[in-house]
Amino acid sequence: MSAEQAKIAAGIYAASLIEDGQKVGLGSGTSAWHFIRALAKRIGEGLNVVCSPASSTSRKLALELGVPLVELDELDELDVCVDGADEIAPDGSMIKGGGANLLWEKIIATNSAKMLTVVDPSKVVTTLGAFPLPIEVTPAYYGTTIKNIASLLERMGWSNVRVERRMTESSPVITDNDNYIVDAHLGTLTQPLELAIALNQIPGVVENGIFPAMSSGVIVGREDGTASLVEPGFNADEVRVGSQ
Repeated sequence: MSAEQAKIAAGIYAASLIEDGQKVGLGSGTSAWHFIRALAKRIGEGLNVVCSPASSTSRKLALELGVPLVELDELDELDVCVDGADEIAPDGSMIKGGGANLLWEKIIATNSAKMLTVVDPSKVVTTLGAFPLPIEVTPAYYGTTIKNIASLLERMGWSNVRVERRMTESSPVITDNDNYIVDAHLGTLTQPLELAIALNQIPGVVENGIFPAMSSGVIVGREDGTASLVEPGFNADEVRVGSQ
């Protein structure tokens, strides 16, 4: 429950930063869903906002809670999006996609004036890569796409990287776009932008879970119910122990 309490605290803090009249991107995953719940409470108290969701699950939750939704295509730009991360580094780079929603999440984040990331301390890292990198691929010839991903990683300096289609029991994980998720077990990722660009050049790759330097601020929740906002350039060790 301690990690869950930290996520709740981060979500509540993020919701407190939303201003009247803003257009808000709603991320996906447990931390983002706590933000949506906290935002719905503020809307019930009179906050006037419109929102665009980053997954079908977030859309469903927002509708259940009475959060007003507008399709992103109908807006010029979102003022802010709030989303979680599987890992986040000091420069604001992230690995996302543990919940298989990376494509929608990246579309929402890219079309927002700023992105706030809500996390518990365990998601703050010095260097990305311990969390397997999610890559969304088309079902057609996915086996060949996996081979091509592995070949690219080898050319870029990784050796014997495990690249595998994500499964739930005996069935493949299917994204909101009816695609597969492939996970690459990198270990360390020091040049996220370079790898993100290279992966997207592979036919069959739809998008990848590297969000290079995209976070404008990180809201770190704590198990005691407190939360704080840190800007890119933070010290990961200090943030994890709560001294920032």
